[in-house]
Amino acid sequence: MRIIKLDAIDSTNTFLKEISSAEALEDYTVVTAKVQTKGKGRMGNAWNSKSSKNLTFSVFKYLNGVTFDNQFYLSIVVALAITRTLKAYNIPKLFVKWPNDILSADKKVGGILIENVIKKNSLAYSIIGIGLNVNQIEFEQLPRASSLKKISGQTYDLDEILQQVLIHLNHYFTLLDAGNTEVLRAAYESQLFRKNKPSTFENAKGELFSRIYSRHF
Repeated sequence: MRIIKLDAIDSTNTFLKEISSAEALEDYTVVTAKVQTKGKGRMGNAWNSKSSKNLTFSVFKYLNGVTFDNQFYLSIVVALAITRTLKAYNIPKLFVKWPNDILSADKKVGGILIENVIKKNSLAYSIIGIGLNVNQIEFEQLPRASSLKKISGQTYDLDEILQQVLIHLNHYFTLLDAGNTEVLRAAYESQLFRKNKPSTFENAKGELFSRIYSRHF
């Protein structure tokens, strides 16, 4: 497994997309950075993270048999890999807030940004961006943000957590490749935040809409 470690980069997703277009990459090639100057979240939102305190990384993943119709299983796989990792560190009350936020109770500790690359009218590979709040304890003007250290009081080894996420990512992708979608879906749905309860969201245009968490795929 190739892991590229950078001190600073605008976005690990952008960097990984650029090198993937220039050379053939090994599956699970990882780019991680101490700080991202233009880290991205859903709908172009910024991902703010203090240098060397958190995990900001992207994973290159070839897609085997993932179609346009079932591509949401990519989000399921990544979310399950993260929550399984955090459970091993005794982080309590873990939920997935649809579609791509990882919560402990009602506080955000992580986010996912998946960008798929299409070739010859099919999904060729994904750039999986993951941000995890690990050792940062102050989040200015972000009252709903938290971190592993803020929750537990412990300081964590970033490289160790990265390796655990990658191990679990491989595990869940193996299940997906084997067609075990029902198992993945059941595990994901069991962790949905506010399942079967109405929630309000804001889209990229600033428009509010309501949705009930149940099944989204």
